[in-house]
Amino acid sequence: MNWQLLPQFLVTGLLTGGIYSLVALGLVLIYKSSQIFNFAQGHLLMFSAFITWSLMVQQGWPIWVAILGGATVAVLLGVLIERLALRPLIGQPILATIMMTLALSQIIQGVTILVFGGARQVFPEIFPLKPVIIPLGGDVRVVLKVALLWGFGLAMAGVAIFALFFRFTRVGLAMRAAAEDHQLAQSVGLKVRRIFAAAWAIAGVIGLVGGVIIGSISGVEPTLAGIGLKAFPAVLFGGLESIPGAIIGGLLIGVIENLVGGLPANQAIRATNPAEIAPYVILLLVLLFKPDGLFGLKRIERI
Repeated sequence: MNWQLLPQFLVTGLLTGGIYSLVALGLVLIYKSSQIFNFAQGHLLMFSAFITWSLMVQQGWPIWVAILGGATVAVLLGVLIERLALRPLIGQPILATIMMTLALSQIIQGVTILVFGGARQVFPEIFPLKPVIIPLGGDVRVVLKVALLWGFGLAMAGVAIFALFFRFTRVGLAMRAAAEDHQLAQSVGLKVRRIFAAAWAIAGVIGLVGGVIIGSISGVEPTLAGIGLKAFPAVLFGGLESIPGAIIGGLLIGVIENLVGGLPANQAIRATNPAEIAPYVILLLVLLFKPDGLFGLKRIERI
């Protein structure tokens, strides 16, 4: 590794990890409210980004109006998924809901390719393209993309908002109660169906924000859904029910990915793209040695 580039790798990894953390927030939100591990979160992100791109480029809407339109579609899609696909599974085994989210991910992927095609599409300029250059002395400097700075800031804002939301609002407390036991929550008068719908709607908006940020940096294409897979190691590393844990996990995954990408390697190793493999190696290690995550809850159940 060129050690002069180490600050660049660290800072870029932190900023990229902020986007992973934002996506991980959607996963934690769904899990905390409904005990569902949502494998379709990355596909919701990708589909929302394509909708926003279409409104900007094909329909000619102003940027912020298009983002609001994309957010509306994301909310409606989240509510429809909850109502039509997951609501009938209330009280059913967890495996059934997991398989449903896997099926939804493939359906969204197929619909996206049918409607928008499989080519990469470029977003109009949302954030300033001119990077921010920070000299550190001598020939060492750090070059920051403005879009990455926005993504990091939004992720940190999301931490504060959702921490307050789950701790102090009636809806947030109801989501936490519903996650413990669907039927018990219904028996005490909680509207479990409305809680799930609200959780999926909010997760859709989180996916839209992440999709727009990533689309503004590297464009949008069907493979963008893979960003959801990189959020899984972040969520498991921090703990499935911990919002701060998801943020810390996302930041660490981003740093590790960038550091591994900067390591010297021969041509055979480089062809395998070790930076893409690194998050999943971390995932395996977490599952082996710390399956509850750093901040996850250890539950003791009577058999």
